[in-house]
Amino acid sequence: MDAYQKPTRFIASTKSAAIAQGNILKLNAPDRLLESLNFLPGTRMEERSPGSYRLAIRGSALRSPYGVRNVKVYLDEFIFSDATGNTYLNLLDPSLINKIELYKGPEGGDFGAVTGGTVLLKTSDSERKTLEINAGSYGLFRYGAHYARDFGQHSLQFFHSFHTADSYREQSALQRMNFFLKDKITYKKDHELNLMFLFSDLKYETPGGLTEAQMNDNRRQARPAAGAFPGASEQQAGIYNQTFMGGISHRFPLSESWSHFMVFQNTITSIKNPFITNFEKRKEENYAFRTHLNYEKILKNMILQTRIGFEGGMNTTQIENFDNNKGVPGNLQNADKIFARSGFIFLSQKAEIGNRLFIDAALSLNGMEYQWKVPDAADGAVQFNNQWLPDFGITYLLSERFSIRGKIGKGNSAPVLEEFRSSTQEINTFLKPEYGWNKELGFRKQLGTSFYLEASFFDFRLKDAIVRRQNEAGQEFFVNSGSTAQQGIEITAETKKFKINSSFLNEIRFWTSAAFYDFTFEEYRKNDEDYSGNKITGVPASTIQNLLSLKLANIMNFHLSHFYTSSFYLNDANSVASEPSLIGNLVFEYPLKLNNSILNFKVQMNNIYNTKYVLGYDINAFGGRFYNPAPTRSFTAGMTIHF
Repeated sequence: MDAYQKPTRFIASTKSAAIAQGNILKLNAPDRLLESLNFLPGTRMEERSPGSYRLAIRGSALRSPYGVRNVKVYLDEFIFSDATGNTYLNLLDPSLINKIELYKGPEGGDFGAVTGGTVLLKTSDSERKTLEINAGSYGLFRYGAHYARDFGQHSLQFFHSFHTADSYREQSALQRMNFFLKDKITYKKDHELNLMFLFSDLKYETPGGLTEAQMNDNRRQARPAAGAFPGASEQQAGIYNQTFMGGISHRFPLSESWSHFMVFQNTITSIKNPFITNFEKRKEENYAFRTHLNYEKILKNMILQTRIGFEGGMNTTQIENFDNNKGVPGNLQNADKIFARSGFIFLSQKAEIGNRLFIDAALSLNGMEYQWKVPDAADGAVQFNNQWLPDFGITYLLSERFSIRGKIGKGNSAPVLEEFRSSTQEINTFLKPEYGWNKELGFRKQLGTSFYLEASFFDFRLKDAIVRRQNEAGQEFFVNSGSTAQQGIEITAETKKFKINSSFLNEIRFWTSAAFYDFTFEEYRKNDEDYSGNKITGVPASTIQNLLSLKLANIMNFHLSHFYTSSFYLNDANSVASEPSLIGNLVFEYPLKLNNSILNFKVQMNNIYNTKYVLGYDINAFGGRFYNPAPTRSFTAGMTIHF
């Protein structure tokens, strides 16, 4: 684990952490990170349609109709989330990611104001030269090239990919192109300069939610016309996102004990969103900066690490809404300019005492404000109250292979731009940040060299929880819903690779993970309705995942995975529930050595049992349009050449 250059052994970590790499990343379909993220206990990624994703950590998608909110995301040492807290995770090609580190719950001391969690996405740190090509069901085609090599003081990495698909439903086609360039310059011992550039051109159609009757009649249809509102296909509903991101980071020692890190970056995003009721154009510009001083002292029986720093960002967004004349912008409806600024100062202290006791203590002061200019109205501004976010964790090693840990921390999450100025085109000055305290206990146990077991229990109490609602036109708006009680148990178990003396079956390895939740609204009233005591919308009570990996005939790799999701409620009134689902996926790899190259052939079958299910529900949808049906059985085949 390596959270901004504070590495520690996993068994000694005080954080509630999970890591995806190796075989876990191989579970993904070529176009998404969904399977590997869903394999991590406490994490749920949903796909409303290809390109339209939600990511929830411990139920944090309560407020996310799409995208990633209330979860902080970093790409290597760069800040991928914008200054308002929104993250366009769908911009990235999964093949770019070599490792995922995920921290569940508030980590305000190191990563600022979120209550869901933090995701660190790591690109390759070793030399590689690969070309890959994939094709599959529903018109899927993808190619990619990845080149990483050391040139003296330079470690250069270049990645390019192109992906297109017609997809399962009407009005759900996808096209994405990525360019990524990074140059790590080690110009002197322990002096490191990183230059990064990312360009993503993403286009995906949005078919919209269906009622249960519409889904049963034709699962593959887009949202049809209803009353005065035309259908998704007629309006050419979709998202067109072009994003440029560039940054520079610098890490260098000041003395034997002191070092300094800083990163500065700029992101420019252009979005077009034809929708049922309007055609929205957005121009977003983000600046972000992070800096911290690091101190490390090694004593006779103790190691101390201290970090003090600042992270902040600024966002300027110009939003224009037009009539949508069947995919063509018409008369101007509205035009707003919104400026957001957020940041936090932090102090983090880590101590390792006698190779047994590990302590992390941190404190941050977080602030955020919005300013806006609206036509024919006075300019406005709102500044949320600054929040102190303490965090304390402790781990004790009972033995080299057995640790127990405890943690307590406060989280805070202000409304993101799409909540503050939602698709109703109104600025919601009454929406407040949500906040709460998280407490948890856990253990990690390595049984010999063959089996690993981890379990954690958490109790999170959230105040002023932000909840999504939808009007008759399908437009979203958000309200504070009172308080919630969120308790859960998360479990991970895995084995090592067992060698088997057989000419056919050579290795076997097994993973499983699970989460069991009891999430309720403690206090929630809407007009004359009292939802207090109801289960929290969109959060399954149980999810169970497992993976069986085999090596056959000393060359072939076989991965069989299963994802079980229990039923959960689709509205705050708890009057409509989803169906439970069990989805099986199969991956088969056959590497073939050819001269100095390796050709890795891969065949993947998703939803092997041909289950009819929904992977992305629209919670609290008006008129019962909750359902975004997922594909039935599908296939992809591809080849990667390693030079």
